[in-house]
Amino acid sequence: MTTNYRVRKISARIKGKVYRTVVRPAMLYGLETVSLRKRQESELEVAELKMLSTLNFIPDRSRPGLTTTAIGTVYSQCTGGNWATVGRRSKGWRTVRRQRDKRKGKSVGLMIGTVNVGTMTGKGRELADMMERRKVDILCVQETRWKGSKARSIGAGFKLFYYGVDSKRNGVGVVLKEEFVRNVLEVKRVSDRVMTLQLEIEGVMLNVVSGYAPQVGCELEEKESFWSELDEVMESIPTGERVVIGAYFNGHVGEGNTGDEEVMGKFGVKERNLEGQMVVDFAKRMDMAVVNTYFQKREEHRVTYKSGGRSTQVDYILCRRGNLKELSDCKVVVGESVARQHRMVVCRMTLMVCKKKKRSEIEKKTKCRKLKKEECCAEFRQKLRQALGGQVVLPVTGNLQQK
Repeated sequence: MTTNYRVRKISARIKGKVYRTVVRPAMLYGLETVSLRKRQESELEVAELKMLSTLNFIPDRSRPGLTTTAIGTVYSQCTGGNWATVGRRSKGWRTVRRQRDKRKGKSVGLMIGTVNVGTMTGKGRELADMMERRKVDILCVQETRWKGSKARSIGAGFKLFYYGVDSKRNGVGVVLKEEFVRNVLEVKRVSDRVMTLQLEIEGVMLNVVSGYAPQVGCELEEKESFWSELDEVMESIPTGERVVIGAYFNGHVGEGNTGDEEVMGKFGVKERNLEGQMVVDFAKRMDMAVVNTYFQKREEHRVTYKSGGRSTQVDYILCRRGNLKELSDCKVVVGESVARQHRMVVCRMTLMVCKKKKRSEIEKKTKCRKLKKEECCAEFRQKLRQALGGQVVLPVTGNLQQK
């Protein structure tokens, strides 16, 4: 038998066979754990395992009754058939997580994104391949430049719901994975700049809004019309339903969040401009949160528009402040060629489906003892006569309860 406390590997030869035992530190808990690599339950005996008594083993005091020596630990593995690592809750987190999910219900994971495609002409299949490659389930698209209000398949198991008035400008849409198409309850095509899809996923109502804000050179009336349409959409959605907005707002919310901590984080890009202030004001007005700014990423994964020497952040994902905990890992996807200047913004969303409690139905009992009272008896006679249409003659005297 050789022992090396630094490497913490022990090998023993018993009856001509080599048994290897590894002693490794449990880094998360600061405890020593012992595991047996080779299963020979019939060969290992307590007397032969005494040669392992020289090992240093830190007992697990958090679990009463657990063996506190190397001999007892290995022997408990042999006799009990537990060949997994012995230590403080080696698989405890899985059990806790399963119990928590069982108590709260299951969760549904979604990958939601937004991108300004420039035009959808000739990009349908390319967009579908990108979504399949990046595992995106729902994608808001802007500046589609398609006229009409239709829904068509773009390949690879994805379907596009779009709306546009002019084939040369504007247009918005939402691309869904085929498995979520059957969950669509309603499609609201407000204008060629605002569009909403309502889905029901495992009993949870999810509203996906695609928006395309006017550019800097547009008139102020057009900008105010866009924000008023977006306000009306938000006001029409009940408070208990989830809302995710993927939009090209064409504004810079800026880096830092002094004074606006309740609606945005501090991981923006550059300085705030007038259009960016409109985004922040809208978030405050509708109790929303700018998801992009809450996750610390390098600047390359925060920039959504890059052309020449210019790099800005103009595409955003918004959600209700109360549901911000359901969104995670929001970042910009680089290296895609669907849009030359714009980049796709994606985030993970986990819908927690609450488990409905089953209510046991209690059978109603007939309280015949109340018929002993004259008032109740007279009322019962009247209702019974009305129910029978007045054709049955009820007894006038006697105990009605007995009859």
